[in-house]
Amino acid sequence: MNEIKHLIKNLLLIEWRERYALNGILLYVFSSIFTVSLSVKVLNLPSWNAIFWILILFSSINAIAKSFIGESKGKMLYFHGLVLPQKLILAKSIYSAIINLILSFVALFFYTTILGNPIQNISFYCIILVLASIGFAFTFTMISAIAQKSGNGNLLMPILSFPIIIPFLLILIKTSKKAMDGIDISLMYTDLMLLALMNLLVATMAYVLFPFLWKE
Repeated sequence: MNEIKHLIKNLLLIEWRERYALNGILLYVFSSIFTVSLSVKVLNLPSWNAIFWILILFSSINAIAKSFIGESKGKMLYFHGLVLPQKLILAKSIYSAIINLILSFVALFFYTTILGNPIQNISFYCIILVLASIGFAFTFTMISAIAQKSGNGNLLMPILSFPIIIPFLLILIKTSKKAMDGIDISLMYTDLMLLALMNLLVATMAYVLFPFLWKE
């Protein structure tokens, strides 16, 4: 755990020193929301919800794609001799989850401020947003590692991501719509458990499969 903590701290320090990447993604989020507000004057609840999750999806891809794609071969070789692959993928995924959580809640703040807040159960919606951010982080981090091996990761990343993430995204849209309608949270424990189990499945697959990819 100490090695994972040091890796996460190192990644966060690098992100803080190179804030232009994070600032660029925040600008992308704000400009996308502002464009939606100019294009559509009135949004019904399903459209409001669907557009928000599409926005979160694309901002997550942009934020997490650089997890492995932007790394040089020298740095990857350095990591190869420094830590076990399981620890590296966990550290990278947790780091991506932290960045993704920040982006998601900033996006939710701007989205509700500019386009209004029709969510009746905001606490439940935030729980879903946390699970979504973690799921996106682990999924896209692993896909970034796969795409990095191809030598053309920026092109391959979206191609590999969408077939995997679409079922997860559909569940998110369905579950979050219930939060918008104000359905009692006791009736949605099954949906929350399903999202949590999907996150656990993705994390387990990344933990088990990444060492085989790392050997290459």
